[in-house]
Amino acid sequence: MKPTRLLSYLLAASLITTTGLKAQNNSKDSTGMPGDHFSLEGALHLFKKAGNPEEFERLLNSEDNRVNNLDLNGDGDIDYIKVIGKKEKDAHVFILQVPVSETENQDIAVIEVEKTGDENAVLQIIGDEEIFGEQVIVEPGEAEEENIANDNENRKGPNADYSYESGNRIVVNVWFWPSVRFIYGPSYRVWISPWRWHYYPAWWRPWRPLGWRAFHPHCVRYRPGFAVVRTHRVVHAHRVYTPHRTTSVIVRNRHAVARSNYHVTRSRTTVVGPRGNSVTRKTTTVSGRNGRVKASKTTVRRKRH
Repeated sequence: MKPTRLLSYLLAASLITTTGLKAQNNSKDSTGMPGDHFSLEGALHLFKKAGNPEEFERLLNSEDNRVNNLDLNGDGDIDYIKVIGKKEKDAHVFILQVPVSETENQDIAVIEVEKTGDENAVLQIIGDEEIFGEQVIVEPGEAEEENIANDNENRKGPNADYSYESGNRIVVNVWFWPSVRFIYGPSYRVWISPWRWHYYPAWWRPWRPLGWRAFHPHCVRYRPGFAVVRTHRVVHAHRVYTPHRTTSVIVRNRHAVARSNYHVTRSRTTVVGPRGNSVTRKTTTVSGRNGRVKASKTTVRRKRH
């Protein structure tokens, strides 16, 4: 084989390999936002498993559970997530917050809980837009809102664990979750994590964050049993949380490019006609999590030769 042909072959093989790797790194499940490294479904799974908010905080910060892979300030260590409770009548909120520096904290998500009857309660977890690019709402359930049929034949699990709202969405009754029963008990005092920047519990040891490809499978295993939705169902608790929302300038500046890329992606397509005339179509798409398109604008430019 001639040297020039060999060189061409090697360059082509290299291009194919590079293109393949790039395609892998641009997986539809990766947004480039810090939220890629935190599982909202995993957090709800641990909240369901915990007996109280203090135990929930400990589970959240356990390396074995692989729910948290955040390193918001880029120091090479996993961030400690503290849990801060708020209460107003039958509404509870639990803010999942990271101390980013001595003077700044950043909310990762908030769990909002409301009692809706003697033995009924609902909850949602909402990922903060600074971390996920937009508010991401997750609740107990089996599928997207539009894919659930409103009939008894499609119920999953014991009937006592589910209730229905008007419309298609099945609403899970979380009253029998141990942590929910605990916070509505007579002895409950609102849990506010005592930890802060550089002051953490003796049992906790930070570990090195995993790369996205290594961490992602841990997120996937928590997804069954939970659904991403678009509706704020826990309205009173959400109003309780809103004035307490905390964001960090450090986090916003560090992830500004990723946040911009998450919201706006541009693509160009050029088609050359038989006479040499070309048409370039530029499409600007504003999209959210899970690929939902919010807006799209297409500009066409023609160039004649």
